[in-house]
Amino acid sequence: MPQARRHRGAFGDDAFGRRAESLARFFGTPKYIVAQSVVVVIWIVLNSIAVVSKWDPYPFILLNLAFSTQAAYAAPLILLAQTRQADRDKEHGDLIDKRHTVLEESAEKQTREIIELLNSNTSLTQQDKELTEQIAKLTREMHAVLTKRER
Repeated sequence: MPQARRHRGAFGDDAFGRRAESLARFFGTPKYIVAQSVVVVIWIVLNSIAVVSKWDPYPFILLNLAFSTQAAYAAPLILLAQTRQADRDKEHGDLIDKRHTVLEESAEKQTREIIELLNSNTSLTQQDKELTEQIAKLTREMHAVLTKRER
């Protein structure tokens, strides 16, 4: 699909749709998973070894709430990204189908033209054969007439 064409999915081609899709794609990257794991480990370590001012003591309910909130936002963003990708795939498939149709029509036209040329060639070959036979017959007749005269 040409780059100049912009995708218009369920959320259009606005900044929100593009940003949401890029965020959803980022959620599946190793960079995000590693960063999130580091944050969780730091969170747990700091809350486990803190003597005073544990902002989220075991069983880490605030951390659990943060994950739930993140999941509540991530799921629709991921679905949005999948929908937009499916729309792009469908559009690309439609373009391929159109191209195949054009190629099939072109191939059928060329096949018809070749058949016409073959038929024309067959006709010309038949005419050539008939003319050659007539020439051969006339040549035999002339030969017969000339050989009678010489006797």
